[in-house]
Amino acid sequence: MSLPVQERLRELGLWPRWRLRARPAQAASAAPAVSEGPAEIARMDWEALRRAVLTCTRCALHRSRTQGVFGVGDPRAEWLIVGEAPGAEEDRQGEPFVGQAGRLLDAMLAAIGLKRGDNVYIANVLKSRPPGNRDPSPEEVAACLPYLERQIDLIGPKLILAVGRFAAQSLLTTDTAIGRLRGRVHRYRGIPLIVTYHPAYLLRNPADKARAWEDLVLARRTMAAILAGRPV
Repeated sequence: MSLPVQERLRELGLWPRWRLRARPAQAASAAPAVSEGPAEIARMDWEALRRAVLTCTRCALHRSRTQGVFGVGDPRAEWLIVGEAPGAEEDRQGEPFVGQAGRLLDAMLAAIGLKRGDNVYIANVLKSRPPGNRDPSPEEVAACLPYLERQIDLIGPKLILAVGRFAAQSLLTTDTAIGRLRGRVHRYRGIPLIVTYHPAYLLRNPADKARAWEDLVLARRTMAAILAGRPV
């Protein structure tokens, strides 16, 4: 069973260091209405969840984003690709993994016989763009993770491919380096999970594309075993 968000952050030593200070009563009364909490999110259907992401005010990122980025693809997909957070183009277009990194992700998927939107769903841990594409803060992760967890519950994927350090560490509740997370099958709430490099990283470090290919081969082999009913 998945741990509550605060417990997951506590395991990483990131809670309660990021707990917000109490505001004076007059400031609180002027604050915008708070979005749904984790318990409400966990009961949402797909359309309600999509609306909640697009109108979310659970963290300060809603003030600087253009729009929430829910995800794209087949909501009954066997493959779930999870990235970090929207970048500038994703924030503008409202779709994850567009631009140069998105084209490389599409090429990576095509290399193992997959296509965006065809038995594949793509989402991010964060649904709003951090300014300047900085790393997400623990507070932002705590606000957004319930949305991704509910997406996973509703999609029911057979395999998760976590692309990039941040996605892998968030889903696996670890601070282990990505190089040590690669090359083996992990579990997220019972679902096989494989870690690989983020396409944006590969664009900066093309020498690691060979290692990413090894991860994709492992993912393809793992899915074949799942579909054949063999243990993974």
